[in-house]
Amino acid sequence: MPETGAPEMGAPEAGDRIAVAFARVLRGLGLDVTPGSTVTFARALAAVGIARRQSVYWAGRATLVHEPDDIDRYDAAFDAYWTDDETADDVVPPEEKPVLIQLVEDADTGSDGASERDHGPLRSLRWSRAEVLRHRDFADCSPAELDETRRLMADLRFVGERRRSRRLRPARHRRAGARPDLRRTVRRALRTGGEPIERPTRAPSSRPRHLLLLCDVSGSMEPYSRALVRFMHAAVVGRSQVEAFALGTRLTRLTRELSWRDPDAALTAAGKRVHDWSGGTRLGDGLREFNNRWGVRGLARGATVVILSDGWDRGDADALAGEMERLQRVAHRIVWVNPLKASPGFAPLAAGMAAALPFVDDLVAGHSLASLESLAAVLGAGGGG
Repeated sequence: MPETGAPEMGAPEAGDRIAVAFARVLRGLGLDVTPGSTVTFARALAAVGIARRQSVYWAGRATLVHEPDDIDRYDAAFDAYWTDDETADDVVPPEEKPVLIQLVEDADTGSDGASERDHGPLRSLRWSRAEVLRHRDFADCSPAELDETRRLMADLRFVGERRRSRRLRPARHRRAGARPDLRRTVRRALRTGGEPIERPTRAPSSRPRHLLLLCDVSGSMEPYSRALVRFMHAAVVGRSQVEAFALGTRLTRLTRELSWRDPDAALTAAGKRVHDWSGGTRLGDGLREFNNRWGVRGLARGATVVILSDGWDRGDADALAGEMERLQRVAHRIVWVNPLKASPGFAPLAAGMAAALPFVDDLVAGHSLASLESLAAVLGAGGGG
């Protein structure tokens, strides 16, 4: 909507016609726009005017949208409706047929652009449900949207870090750390009468670095824990050398349960395995058991450890700090994933988060699919060593 040449603020005739026409478009897209909402929208336009696009947007958003799931369709309809180069007063002239907007998903087939039908011009607008869900907070997703995000997690790619191995393998070119390969040198010298013309070398090889995932499944993590467990499943089936654990009032190993290729079967098995789901949190006790049974004894040595938790802990913060210090001494890298980090004004003030923060190498968000995609990239960006 251009701001130059727009009708004067407070022009009631233009606001009423715009309100009625735009409400009719929204009803065609399936939004529940009542006559009362349309009247309220018209009054809002009379109050804020129609000269500024942002004012019109929020006037309609506040009066015509009643469900969070309708916001995306409202935004798409608004962007498509207010694209004319004419003034707002001439968007829907009384003598012309209204413009009807058809939303088409990227996965659907159909023609783009505008077409003329008996009931008026039809404009097709393409949109992507997956792109919207990538940035939506898991806590704000409906059950159907959570199922969709879990399906999209199957496309995550876990390259993972690699570490230098003590094993040597043939090297094509001379490089730092290469050693003469005496056996291959002698064998090739036999072809040239004992003269070692070719001198092959061997160099250290690399292997995947262990990845350890510990997910908080306490009550405070309920809006995020199931999506994060699905993330752990994608990691377990997506690469080797991955171990998964659940942290609550106790420590539960989930590697075997999450190794099923079928996501639904894996999550069902994990749910049956974890007996303290949505209960309390004792991160210090859980990390102590992890360090004593697996971590310090060898599993965490040289590994990348990822802790997925909001940091709310009912246990002793000093005990948590001590176990984090033990873990830091043997691990290559510790990444803490806190879904609350994306909240405005976030500060690591929770007792558990504050106690663990000095021993954390990376603190990242994990509230949406996009943030988990970034996490997967972070886990593969550390390099070997």
